[in-house]
Amino acid sequence: MPSQPPQPPGPTPPDTSPDQRPTRYIFDEGPGSPASPPGPRPTQTGDVRRWGKATRNVEEGEFLDGPKTRRFELFRVFRIAWEFIRGFRALHFVGPCVTIFGSARFKEDHRYYALSREVARRIGGMGFTIMTGGGPGVMEAANRGARDAGAKSIGCNITLPMEQHPNPYVDRFVEFRYFFVRKVMLVKYSYAFIVMPGGFGTLDEVFETITLVQTGKIKDFPVILVGVDFWAPMLEFFRRKMLAEGTISAADLDLLVLTDSIDEVADRIADVAQRKFGFAWKKKPAWILGEGGVGR
Repeated sequence: MPSQPPQPPGPTPPDTSPDQRPTRYIFDEGPGSPASPPGPRPTQTGDVRRWGKATRNVEEGEFLDGPKTRRFELFRVFRIAWEFIRGFRALHFVGPCVTIFGSARFKEDHRYYALSREVARRIGGMGFTIMTGGGPGVMEAANRGARDAGAKSIGCNITLPMEQHPNPYVDRFVEFRYFFVRKVMLVKYSYAFIVMPGGFGTLDEVFETITLVQTGKIKDFPVILVGVDFWAPMLEFFRRKMLAEGTISAADLDLLVLTDSIDEVADRIADVAQRKFGFAWKKKPAWILGEGGVGR
């Protein structure tokens, strides 16, 4: 019989050894070992998908690592609810507050530290409780100014990877695990926000609050930026870019008050407090030893 012509070699079957299985790339949630190259690392097919959110805290990492069991999610809801309840209980009797934001990095000899202290002293002298994040820098200066005026001084801190200790001028210090719970507390008990120069955390508070005002979730809530030389470039960007492109309206620019005048800060807050919320200054009863005085 005639021999069959040689057949061309067929495709080589894939190597299915463990080291040669198909791989895929995902966004990893943290850096690899020192020997690993930067960027996404290959993982074996079927590995658990990560969601790409890194944190230094193990418990927070579990929370951010995508869907969990129903029991885990229910427990998390209870924990968040308890944090709200704990905050409501701690702050229920603090009285009408004015919250002062700003950088934690300013030292006692910085001009913004001195300005923050004087602003808080003036507002505290009007009968308001001064609320801050309870840490150093502007927060310390504001709580110190409240102490100067004999006003109540509250610190609402947030648990951070680098521990932030309370400054020595707070009368009550409340610590929160979740940023969103803390923000609710700061808005719920405040008549106004005073914003001193600060960084990303300060900007976060400014923009979240101004969004609530812009969308009508809260009304007649002054957001006062103190420090014209620091904040003016940001407002100029709003006018030249955002307003020009139509992403905000001209009326939105009026939601922020920019000033260097402590008198203007005090007048704005007093006007809203009295005209909109019925805030009134009353004499406390003069007790036997004269413990009374000017108060709310």
